[in-house]
Amino acid sequence: MGKLSPEMIKTGLATEFMGQEIICHQSIGSTNEVAKELAKRGVPQGTLVIAEQQTAGKGRRGRSWLAPPGSSLLISLILYPPLAASQVSHLTMASSLAVAYAIEETSRLTVHFKWPNDILLAGKKAGGILTETSISGEMLDYAVVGIGLNVNLNVRQIPNIASIATSVSMELGREVSRLELLQAFLRFMEREYHLLQHGESPSERWATRLSLIGQRIEVTTPWGQESGWAEGVDADGALILRRDDGTKAYITAGDVE
Repeated sequence: MGKLSPEMIKTGLATEFMGQEIICHQSIGSTNEVAKELAKRGVPQGTLVIAEQQTAGKGRRGRSWLAPPGSSLLISLILYPPLAASQVSHLTMASSLAVAYAIEETSRLTVHFKWPNDILLAGKKAGGILTETSISGEMLDYAVVGIGLNVNLNVRQIPNIASIATSVSMELGREVSRLELLQAFLRFMEREYHLLQHGESPSERWATRLSLIGQRIEVTTPWGQESGWAEGVDADGALILRRDDGTKAYITAGDVE
């Protein structure tokens, strides 16, 4: 449905600050890398970096993010949240919820999450969130929320992800307006951000959408493999895993198998 431009995005965008400053690129390495440099310069809160294509897009743990030109939303938001470093996950959870609400409003599809930061449609990955920060002492200097969302991507054309990934258009059965979806996300993101600023944790609403809760799982953590039953998450989004010996692990970083 064509390239996105700052003028298109801001036309009719009913936000106070989210997405009111926009930097568009046809092709760049990573929107997060560009956004981090801008954040160091103190650009306005809510500044949006968007690309039609990323040549070095990344997910968690340095994984690459595949997205043919114009098929997806590849964006990074620059924020200066009043959060402690230990609360970074609150921002990731809020961003996940904003993505979910935007998809559901524009397509009526149902969105779930895979801990810690994947967006799921029909049990398959449709997107992910990568939050990167700068920290002084115990507080955040800035946060960059990077989001990759498969909108009109035909995953069958990418064999190595075809069995595990999907897109909004594939689940809906028709092409989707990236502009409408992006504007909805920015509106919901501003609302979620205001709630964070007032001290409200998104963890309960986020947890209701988690897949795998109540199931037996394997988790690769920074300290090694853990296995057990996924019981839920705590207020900061840590996965609560009950091991076979009855003890609990609170996992803040890892990959669920």
